[in-house]
Amino acid sequence: MPYETNAIFLKKAKFAMSQLEQSIYEPIALLSVTAWVTPEPVAYTERTSGQQIKLEPGDKWGDLWDCAWFHFEGKVPEAQAGRKIVLLIDVNGELCLVDHEGTPCQGLTNINSQFDYILGLPGKRVVDISPSAEGGEVINLWADGGCNDLFGNYRSGRLKEAVIAVCYEETRSLYYDFEVLIDLAEQLPETSARKTQIYQCLYDAANQLTEMNTDNVRRASERINGELSKRGGDPSVTISAIGHAHMDLAWLWPIRETIRKGARTFSTALYNMEKYPDYRFGASQPQLYQWMKESYPLLYDKIKERIREGRWEPQGAMWVEPDTNISGGEALVRQILYGKRFFQQEFGQEMKVLWLPDVFGYSGSLPQLLKKSGVDYMMTQKLSWSEYNTHPHHSFIWEGIDGTQVLTHLPPEDTYNSPAAPRSLVKIENSYLDRNVSAYALMLFGIGDGGGGPGEEHLERLARVKNLSGVPPVIQEPSIDFFHRLDQEASRFQTYKGELYLEKHQGTLTTQGRNKWYNRKMEKALRELEYAASLLWAVHGGSYPAARLEEIWKEVLLYQFHDILPGSSITRVYDESLERYALLLAEVRTMAKDTFEEIASLSGGSKQPFIFNSLPWERQEWVEWNGKWHLASVPAMSYRSLEDSVHVMSVAGLMASEHELENEKLKVIFDENGSIVSVYDKLLSREAIRPGTQANVFMIYHDNGDAWDFPHDYRETVAGAMRLVRSTAHVVGPTAVVEQEYHYGESILVQKIVLTMGGSTIEFETEVDWRESGKMLRVSFPTSVSSDQVNCEIQFGYIKRPTTRNTLIEFAKDEICAHQYIDLSQPDYGVALLNDCKYGYSVLHNVLDLNLLRSPAYPDPTADRAQHKFTYALYPHAGNFIQAIVYRKGYELNTPLTIVEAHQTEATKCEPIQLIQIDHPYVMVESVKKAEDSNHLIIRLYETAGTEARGVISFGLECLSIEEADLMENPIGVLQSNDSQAELHFTPFEIKTIRVQLHHLVNA
Repeated sequence: MPYETNAIFLKKAKFAMSQLEQSIYEPIALLSVTAWVTPEPVAYTERTSGQQIKLEPGDKWGDLWDCAWFHFEGKVPEAQAGRKIVLLIDVNGELCLVDHEGTPCQGLTNINSQFDYILGLPGKRVVDISPSAEGGEVINLWADGGCNDLFGNYRSGRLKEAVIAVCYEETRSLYYDFEVLIDLAEQLPETSARKTQIYQCLYDAANQLTEMNTDNVRRASERINGELSKRGGDPSVTISAIGHAHMDLAWLWPIRETIRKGARTFSTALYNMEKYPDYRFGASQPQLYQWMKESYPLLYDKIKERIREGRWEPQGAMWVEPDTNISGGEALVRQILYGKRFFQQEFGQEMKVLWLPDVFGYSGSLPQLLKKSGVDYMMTQKLSWSEYNTHPHHSFIWEGIDGTQVLTHLPPEDTYNSPAAPRSLVKIENSYLDRNVSAYALMLFGIGDGGGGPGEEHLERLARVKNLSGVPPVIQEPSIDFFHRLDQEASRFQTYKGELYLEKHQGTLTTQGRNKWYNRKMEKALRELEYAASLLWAVHGGSYPAARLEEIWKEVLLYQFHDILPGSSITRVYDESLERYALLLAEVRTMAKDTFEEIASLSGGSKQPFIFNSLPWERQEWVEWNGKWHLASVPAMSYRSLEDSVHVMSVAGLMASEHELENEKLKVIFDENGSIVSVYDKLLSREAIRPGTQANVFMIYHDNGDAWDFPHDYRETVAGAMRLVRSTAHVVGPTAVVEQEYHYGESILVQKIVLTMGGSTIEFETEVDWRESGKMLRVSFPTSVSSDQVNCEIQFGYIKRPTTRNTLIEFAKDEICAHQYIDLSQPDYGVALLNDCKYGYSVLHNVLDLNLLRSPAYPDPTADRAQHKFTYALYPHAGNFIQAIVYRKGYELNTPLTIVEAHQTEATKCEPIQLIQIDHPYVMVESVKKAEDSNHLIIRLYETAGTEARGVISFGLECLSIEEADLMENPIGVLQSNDSQAELHFTPFEIKTIRVQLHHLVNA
C-alpha cells in the first residue's frame, strides 16, 4: 500500500495490538472464593478468625483499610490438558498469595489502581499454574488481602475477577512484539527509514490477524521478527537498568500496610526472577528488610539467597529514605550508621551509594556525611520536579558546604517508575544533559511509591530492546556496577556546590507542626540521654542502655521518612506517630532524669538538687527550684549542686507593662494592636527593628495548597491578621512578661513575651488552638539590618542564601529551611531569629519571616487543626553572627539546663567531673555516646563558623588512647596515647568523630 500514511499504518497496528491483548487469556472456569474479613491484619494461622463471606464477581467484601484472608478453590478442566493454565485474580485491592506455610509467594494488585498510565499499568492479576496442564489439577490457594489500591484509595472493594484461564503464549509474545515496535516507531523521526520499515511490517502483520487463530499469530510473528532482530551499532550511551519498587514507608496508607506491601512486592520480585534469568532487582531501606525478617522469615531467607547470588541488590546507605531538610545532623549520622550496619551484618555488603530517589531537597551537609561513612555515590531524581529552573546536570560532582565531593547521578528519564519501553530509552538518550562527557545512564524500572515493582511487561520489553536497532542498548545489572563505570568518567564532570534545593514542596517545612515539634524534642532528648548515660557509664561504671537506645533511635528514624516528618501522609499516620512520639519522649526524658539523679546521688548528694549542662561551654542561667529562682553557673559538659552554683544577684531594673518590657540590655515597645514597634539595644544605643514597621504581627494568608505546596504568591492573598483581645504584664522572679491573647476566626493564640534579667534574647512562648482551614499563619520581624544574604543553620553548619529576588533562581528559593537559627548580619550588628521546633522561613530584604502553621486539606483533611505550642526568640547582637556566636543561643534555647534531686544515699562524695572540654568557641560537641561495638567513648564535634579552627579536647578521666574515627566509628588515626587531651585541627564545617579508650574501662 504505497500511498497509505504512517498514521493509517499506526492506527491499524494499534487496533491489532488491542485485539491481541484481548485474545491472550480465555477464561474456562470460575474459582470459588471465600473471604474472612478483619479490620486489621491477622496472621496466616488465624486466617479464618474474621467474618466469613462467600464471594462472586461483583460482591463487596470490604471498606477502606479492611483486611481479609481469601481462599481460592477450583479445578482445571480435564479438556484443557496440554495447555498453559493461569489464574486471573482481581479483588479490587492488594493481594499476596502465600504457600502452605503462609510465606508470601506473589503479589497481585487491582488493575484499576490510580497511576500515571504514561508510565505503564500498575495492576498485576496473572498467576501461573502450569505451562502444560495435565488436566484435573486442584486449585487451593490462600491470599492475604487489603481493601485499598496501590495509593491507598478505595476502589470499590468488590471482587472483580477470579477465574481459571488458558494463556495463549504465542499471542502473549506477539502482543509484546507489537507493543515494543509501535513504541519504537513512534520515537523515530518521520524521515527515518527504520520508522517506515517498522510501520510496514506492523501493517503486514496486522493484516495477517484479521482472523485471530494460531496459524495467523505464527505468520504475523514471522513477519515481525525481522524488525525485532535488527541490532544496534556502537552505542553513544549505554543504559544500566535495574528493577525497582520505590516504597513509601507511609504516605496514603498506614505504616502497617507498608509491611504487607513489602511482602507483596518482594515476593513478586522473587517470583519473576524464576521466570526471567536476566532480571536484576534492587530495594533500599533496611527498615523494610527488618520488617520482612520479623514478619515473613521464610521470605526473608529467599531474599538473602538472591542477594548472595547477586541478582538482588540491597540499595542505599540509610535506615530509611529520610527527609534531609528537617532531620537533625546527628539523626542523619544515625540513619547511615544503622543503615550500613544492617546491610553489612545481614548480607555482608558494604553500601557505597546513597539511594534517595524521592526526598524534597538535599542538605549541603550530606556530602561530608557520606564520605566520612564510606559512601562514594548518590542517586536521586526528585530535582527534575523543580518548577522554575532546570538542574543543569544528570551526572555531576556534588560539593557540600565543607568542600567534600560526591559523585551524583540523576536518572535522565526523571522517574523511578520507568516502563522500560523504547520511549524510555529514547528519552534517556535525548534528555541526558551530560551525554557530551558521559556514555552511561541509569534507568529504574517498575511500579513504585505504593510498591509492586516490575511486572512481566517490563521484563518482556527489556528482553526485546536490550540490543535493538533504533534505541540505546540496555544492560540489566546492579546499580553499583553502573556507578563504578560512571566513576571512570568523573574527571570530566562539572561540580555543583551547596545544597540541592528542590523548587517544590516548600509546604513540607511547616505542615504537621506537632510531628515536627516531637521530632526536635526527640532529637534533643536523645542527645541528653546519651550524654547522661555516657557520664554515668564512663565516670561511675554504670550500665549503658545501648539496646534500648538503638530501638528508640530506629523508631525516630522511621518517623523521619520523607512522607512522615514532612507532613505529607494521611490522618492515620499522624494519629499513630503522635501517640508513639508521646510515649517515646516521656520514656527518654524519664531515662535521662533517672540517670542524672543517679549521678547526683553518686556524687554525694542527699536530697539536694544538682544542675547538669550537656553543652560544651559554661552557662549562667536562671533556674527555678521549689518556687525559688536561682542564677546558676554550670561548667561545660558537667554539673554542680545548686548550692555550689548559685550567684546572688538583684533583679532590680526589670520592667513590664502592656506597652513595654525592659531589662538592663533591651527595651521592647508594643503598639496598641500588640505588635512590636521597637527593640532598642541599650548597650549599643541602636534599634533592631526598622523604624516605622511592626514586628511579631500574626499574618494569615489564604492557602489553597496541599501538604506539599502552598501558592508562591501567597503574599498577594492576605486573609487578615490575628486580633489582640487581651494583654497583661507582670514581673515573675527574674522575668518580665507581657502576655497577649489573639483571636482569628475560630482560632486562639496566647503568647508570653519574656525578657529575663541579664538576658539578651526576647522569647515568645506560644500556644495556639488552630482551627482554620486553607490558611497559613506566619510571623515576621522587619529588622534594621541590611544584608544581601541570610545565614541559615543547617545540619553541622550553616548556609548563606540570598535575601534578594534578582533572578529566577532567587525567586524560586523564597521559602527556605533552617534549624535552630536564622540570622541577618552586617559587619557590626545583626539580628537572629531562634526557634525550638520550626523549619520554614522566608527572608526578603531585611525581613525575617517564620512560617508557624498551615492547614491544608490533602492528604490529611484535619492537618494541624489542633493545639500547638512552640517558642521562638529574637536575638539582637553586636558584630556579625560569627562574632556573636549565634549558634550557641540556638542550642541554649533547645537544650535547657537540667535540674534533678539526688536520692538519699550513703555513697562517698565524688566531685563532679567535667567529662569533656573543648577550648575553641566555634567547635560544637554534637553528641557523646558509647561506641556500638566496643567500650570506647564516641564524641562527635563540628566546626560551626565556616573557618579553620585549632583546639584542644580534654577529658576529665585518664585516657589510654584518643583516636579519630569515621562516622561508622572505625579508627582512622591516633591523636594521642596515654594522655587525657589531644589537639584537633578543623577545616571549615568539618565533622570529627573522636574515639576514646578510657583507662578504667579497657577491660570492662
